[in-house]
Amino acid sequence: MFLRTFGWSFAITAIGLAAAGLLWGAQGFGIVLILSILEISLSFDNAVVNATVLKRMNPYWQKIFLTVGVLIAVFGMRLVFPLLVVGLTAKLNPATVIDLALHSDKTHDGLTYGQYLAAANPAIAAFGGVFLLMIFLDFVFDEKEHNWLGWLERPLEKVGKLDALSSVVALVALVLASRFFAAEHAETVLLAGVLGLITYLAVGGLSSIFESGLEEEAEREEEAEKSGKPIVQVAGKAAFFLFLYLEVLDASFSFDGVVGAFAISNDIFQITLGLGIGAMYIRSLTVFLVRKGTLDDYVYLEHGAHYAIGALAVILLVGIKYHIPEIVTGLIGVAFIGLALASSMLRNRREGSAEEKELVGSGQ
Repeated sequence: MFLRTFGWSFAITAIGLAAAGLLWGAQGFGIVLILSILEISLSFDNAVVNATVLKRMNPYWQKIFLTVGVLIAVFGMRLVFPLLVVGLTAKLNPATVIDLALHSDKTHDGLTYGQYLAAANPAIAAFGGVFLLMIFLDFVFDEKEHNWLGWLERPLEKVGKLDALSSVVALVALVLASRFFAAEHAETVLLAGVLGLITYLAVGGLSSIFESGLEEEAEREEEAEKSGKPIVQVAGKAAFFLFLYLEVLDASFSFDGVVGAFAISNDIFQITLGLGIGAMYIRSLTVFLVRKGTLDDYVYLEHGAHYAIGALAVILLVGIKYHIPEIVTGLIGVAFIGLALASSMLRNRREGSAEEKELVGSGQ
């Protein structure tokens, strides 16, 4: 299973690094390798959250996520999307943006492509920060089968029964961020943050609508198969919107990586290749977690990933004004997931010991 799931990632890594060495020499090889590691470290928690969504999709859509989804993630989010952001925020025509991207040292009005992208950071951070904050808030306010930090999660679950509380908290956070971290870009930050909230509500809402009828539709499909009637693929629609949700989620996670990558290289193709290799491993890891049932075995992993998402949301909003090193972001995510994994292992050990005692007691 491991080789079957990660086989494409290994192959793409070998081809990508070989191409980097041939095109840019030893320095380019090292840059692409570093960018790949950067993407994996920043998005490891993304894989865990993706797995909680992907496990609700059938094997066909899991393959779509690992194939078509990777193409969207690599070429769409790591190459095309930054071009669009620079064009829209700087009000440049597509030809100028592409020319700047292809010639990293070239300037327009005194700014390079990387500098234009850095200037677009307030809008990027506000959109991604609000989107990720909504994911975190909906998780901590929702009732869960298991609580990791019970002293915090139980009160939040009670408060979370208030309608639309997540949206209210996210909007308050957005207003505070625009007030304290974006004095010169307050309007841009507010607009981008609201768009992030709308995107989350729209994509998440549509997928929930279709998901709500899955069980009923499954029963109808069984009856249809027996009677020979055509099957209505409502489940496919639900999976499609879940797929869109995953792509937007991946985009939100990739924002800081794309912007931070320009601190390592100004070559857009090196950045796309390095981040693309990292994105491939995150996709493979997501599928591996689903197929191995890891989230069921280690019940607090999902909690740790969502706390890492909450931390990343705060970092993005604070990053509108203050630069926070990418290594800090990556270490926070790894720390939350590591603690959650350790807590899950301790819980499994305690439960295993309790079961052994019960068996011994019943045997006596």
